[in-house]
Amino acid sequence: MLYQLKDQNLIKVITGIRRSGKSTLLGAFKNELIESGVGDKNIIFLNFEERENLHLTEWSVLYDEIIKQVSTNTKYYVFLDEVQLVKGFEQLINALFSKKWIDLYVTGSNAYLLSSELATLLSGRYIAIHVHPYSFQEYALAYSNEHNTDRLFRQYINSSSFPEAVTLAQNNLSLENDYLRSIYDSVVIKDIAQRYKLRSLHNLHRVISFVFNSVGSYISPTNIAAELGKKNSKSISHNTIIKYLDFLSNSYIIYPAPRFDIKGKELLATNQKYYLVDLGLKNITTTNKYDADLGHKLENVVYFELLRRGGKVYAGKNNDKEIDFVVQKPNNEYAYYQVAFTVNDEKTFEREISAFRSIRDHHPKYLLTLDYDHANIEGIQKINVNDWLLQKI
Repeated sequence: MLYQLKDQNLIKVITGIRRSGKSTLLGAFKNELIESGVGDKNIIFLNFEERENLHLTEWSVLYDEIIKQVSTNTKYYVFLDEVQLVKGFEQLINALFSKKWIDLYVTGSNAYLLSSELATLLSGRYIAIHVHPYSFQEYALAYSNEHNTDRLFRQYINSSSFPEAVTLAQNNLSLENDYLRSIYDSVVIKDIAQRYKLRSLHNLHRVISFVFNSVGSYISPTNIAAELGKKNSKSISHNTIIKYLDFLSNSYIIYPAPRFDIKGKELLATNQKYYLVDLGLKNITTTNKYDADLGHKLENVVYFELLRRGGKVYAGKNNDKEIDFVVQKPNNEYAYYQVAFTVNDEKTFEREISAFRSIRDHHPKYLLTLDYDHANIEGIQKINVNDWLLQKI
């Protein structure tokens, strides 16, 4: 994708949780540039988590350093990895973008990168590329010797899909958990506690554990506060929980699915669902059991696949019926998805189908399950999840 954007008059902003593959993506693109004939001296690659670049974390110092290395008679490709660690990165990016001989690529592990002054400064002049851990298709490529996709999918929804964690797990499962712990600690301590100057992490960990245990369920700051208050004499205020949920969302460890009223085509203020960027993280923060809560884990996988395929993803409501996902495409077309582990049980089948029947428009409707059959039921496409996840798009 980056090669298709090469030399376009846009800033390429690559975002996503730590260790999701942003630096690897940049590195692969750098190699493509070199193979296409771009000289080493025309590529400037800086990672601001590396110690040797700490002296460059003031934007004006970094700007002067980069400008010293470029000239106006040739094209330069500038890669700034974890650019949010540079003080005044907004001014830096804006200043570099004004130089027409610089093609600029930046990465960041915090949504602040795109919700900050940068978005205002660069309105219409950047393209955001969101990177997540492995999709099931990518995971299957990493386990190319495993030809039983059902068994592989069961493993996928119970373990980590961070690229390095997948590599480690193939050698030693305990190494995978150690690696996940390091990611979790980096996000909680560096991206949240240090950034927002939190004095105590205890309540933050309590909220994280609650949200991780509630993947795919409707929750709100009010019911989080009420549930945590039952288990501990020390209550957490409603406003504090709102802040913690924002911090977690901004660090890309959880993703919200706001509630959407299908009939009125509007967002609802009450309750929303949250999904976990990597299901393996449940294993280090909760009493998660292998093959437990499979329905919600399946929903989590579908949510992120829908994000990868483009559009905004909401949790749907239509009168008294719930639709797992409403996808709003950039062309303002909609699609509806119900997700169930199986609908072989008649009661479950009727519940899932009746939610679709209540929708009166003609946008496409999909029922995703782990059942082996594909069918068209009253215009509703029933599809096996594994087939859907592995299909070429």
